[in-house]
Amino acid sequence: MSDSTSEIWFERAKAVLAGGVSSPVRAFKSVGGTPRVIASASGNEIRDVDGRVYLDFVNSWGPLILGHANPVVSEAICAAAKRGSSYGAPSRPEVELAELVKSLYPGIDLLRFVSSGTEAVMSAVRLARGATGRDLIVKFSGCYHGHVDSLLVAAGSGLVTFGEPSSAGVPAQLSALSRVLQLNDERALQELCEREGSHIAAVIIEPIPANNGLLLQRPEYLLALRKICDRHGIVLIFDEVISGFRVAAGGAAEIYGITPDLVTFGKVIGGGLPVGAFGGRRDLMEQLSPLGRVYQAGTLSGNPVAMSAGLATLRTLIAEQGWQRLAELGAHFQALVKPILGSRASAHTLVREQSIFWMALFSDRAPRTDVEINNEASGYYAALFHEMLERGIALAPSAFEVGFLSLAHSESDISRFAATLGESLDAVDRKARS
Repeated sequence: MSDSTSEIWFERAKAVLAGGVSSPVRAFKSVGGTPRVIASASGNEIRDVDGRVYLDFVNSWGPLILGHANPVVSEAICAAAKRGSSYGAPSRPEVELAELVKSLYPGIDLLRFVSSGTEAVMSAVRLARGATGRDLIVKFSGCYHGHVDSLLVAAGSGLVTFGEPSSAGVPAQLSALSRVLQLNDERALQELCEREGSHIAAVIIEPIPANNGLLLQRPEYLLALRKICDRHGIVLIFDEVISGFRVAAGGAAEIYGITPDLVTFGKVIGGGLPVGAFGGRRDLMEQLSPLGRVYQAGTLSGNPVAMSAGLATLRTLIAEQGWQRLAELGAHFQALVKPILGSRASAHTLVREQSIFWMALFSDRAPRTDVEINNEASGYYAALFHEMLERGIALAPSAFEVGFLSLAHSESDISRFAATLGESLDAVDRKARS
C-alpha cells in the first residue's frame, strides 16, 4: 500500500486528530498497517480513497442493518434536514420513534432519547442510583458499556473485585463504586448481593455480550440475574446498544423472554446517525427531570434528523420482515462458514446470534467468558484480517470485535465471504509454516 492515497490522508489525519482517528480501534493498532480512508459506501460495499471496493461486514460497527446509504433512510434524512437540522424542542419524529420503540420492546413505559450509547448508559446508571438511593454498580468482565468513568473498570482475580480503572483519567474513587464479576457465574452475584445488596443500585449487563468477542450466555444465567435483582431490590439494566433491534424486534429481551427494569439503546435506532436512548418502567423513568429529581439533558437529544433516520430504519425492517430475513442470512452464513473454520488443524469456532457473528480463533467451542478467549487469537487474526482485506472483504480491525450482516447482503455475498475466508486461512497457515 506504498504511497497510497489512504496513507496520505491518514498522515494528514494524524496531524490534526489524536491518533489520526475519532475512535481508537479505527487506527488499526491491533492489526497493524494503515487504515483505509473511506470515500463512499453503498449497499453492501465501501470504497476507499484509492478506489478499492470492499464487501463490508463491519456496517459502521452495527447500525447499518439495512446497508449503506439505504434509499429509504437517505430520503428520510434529506427530507428531515430540509425541515431543519435541530430544533431544541419536541418534534413529531421524536414522538413517533418513541411510540414505535415502545411498541416493539418488552417492558418499556417511557423513553428518553440521547445522542450516544455511552450517554444512554451513563444516564441509566444515574437514574438507577437516584431511584434507589444506592451507590454501587455491578458489571461483568467482558461487557463494555461505553466510556462511562465508573464502568471503565476491569476484573481482577477472584469471584469479585473492586473495580480498578482500565483508563487513565478515571478517579479511583469512582471506580471503587463498581463491582466486577465474571459472566456465567450466578453464585458470584448471589454471594455479592448477600454481602452488599442493600448498597447496590444496579446490575448492568450486555445480555448478548458483543464487545469482547461474542460471549453468548445461557438463558438460565440471565434468568438468575433477573431473580437475584428482584430479591434484593436492584435495578437490572440490559445494555442493548448492539443487540437492540438487531437480533429481533424486541432485542435480547424478546429472545430470552426476560424483561429488564431499564434498557439502553443506540446504533440501529439512529439509522446510521448519532443516537442513543434509555427506557423502562414508569416508576423509574418518572424519576427523571422534569418529573423527578434525577437530572439529564442534551442540546441535540431527540434530534429530528436522527429520529427520522431511525424511524425509517425500523419501519423498513417491519415492512420487509427484516429480522426473519436476517435470521435466514445468518443461518446460511453459519452453514457455509462454520465447516471452514472447524476443518483447520487448529480448531476455530464460529459464534453467531442472528445477524451478529464472531470467529473464536483457536477455540474448539464458543467461549462464555472473556477469560476463555485464546491468547493466540490476536496475532493470528491480524494476519487473517489483512489477507481478507487484500481480497476485498472488510472485517473489523480487531480480533475481539464482532461482524454484522445486513439486508443489503445476499447469499452470493456470503458465498464469496466463505470462499475468501478459506483462501485467507490457507494463506495465513502457509506463511506461518514457511
